[in-house]
Amino acid sequence: MAACNRAIVARMDSPVALIPQLAAHLVAAGGKRLRPLLTLASARLCGYEAGHGVPRHVNLAACVEFIHTATLLHDDVVDESQLRRGLASANAVFGNKASVLVGDFLFARSFQLMTEDGSLRVMAILSNASATIAEGEVLQMATQNDLSTPMDRYLDVIHGKTAALFAAACQVGAVVAARPQAEEQALQAYGDNLGMAFQLVDDALDYAADQGELGKTVGDDFREGKITLPVLAAYGAGDETERAFWRRVIEQSSQDETDLDHAMDLIARRGGIEITLQRARHYAHAARDALGVFPDSRLRRLMGDIALYTVSRGR
Repeated sequence: MAACNRAIVARMDSPVALIPQLAAHLVAAGGKRLRPLLTLASARLCGYEAGHGVPRHVNLAACVEFIHTATLLHDDVVDESQLRRGLASANAVFGNKASVLVGDFLFARSFQLMTEDGSLRVMAILSNASATIAEGEVLQMATQNDLSTPMDRYLDVIHGKTAALFAAACQVGAVVAARPQAEEQALQAYGDNLGMAFQLVDDALDYAADQGELGKTVGDDFREGKITLPVLAAYGAGDETERAFWRRVIEQSSQDETDLDHAMDLIARRGGIEITLQRARHYAHAARDALGVFPDSRLRRLMGDIALYTVSRGR
């Protein structure tokens, strides 16, 4: 990870002063670096041995982080978010135009790294993931404020916006190690299920977390009218008075300052958080089980523990 962080900082450099300034703001905000960590761990699990120079898995881990950071920059502009990882978001500090353009720069950097790697297979996996992320974000916009959104459509949204990059981050670890297709597919399944669990927990935390712990503004999903499982669960189980409330605040976007607290109360009363976390646990266990094709090792157990830890964030 130290080598990956050095690669990230080096590739964020540019003679255009605003780019490294905004990049430094992002680096200072920290973050779990979970996606690049998964690329490094997956490659090591597959026995990848680096040659001379910067190892392939290090550059590809940086590539994965650039794709993720670019999407965050764009998402915060679209969502008009003011906080990211507990600090003012880049768009709040530098403005929307700069955030969008630097996001474009990071996408371009990610494709430079893919090209330098030289593997068409790697490029196919990561470029397909990039397209799927964009599709997921557009699909989320299309379902916004629509309480009739079916569960399958909601799951398609979170697969696109989150799980696809988790899956790709893990899959390329097997590719660089030239492992058999069964191991590549196992890591793809691990990442996909882990990403689904991760996003479900995030959706639950938006209605259950302390803002300081969450690192972003609690209730953002509510204010934006996003359709998430806690809302779908509460709406589906609610009486007519409760459903009328949800239609007003989500579909009609008519909210006052007391509505978020009432929404959180209804979600808690109807078990929306537990329903969401239960489904997240299902995906987390599926992620851990997908690693069963690999011999038992400390690293395999740690990667399984990551999946279970992801769900524990929602407790």
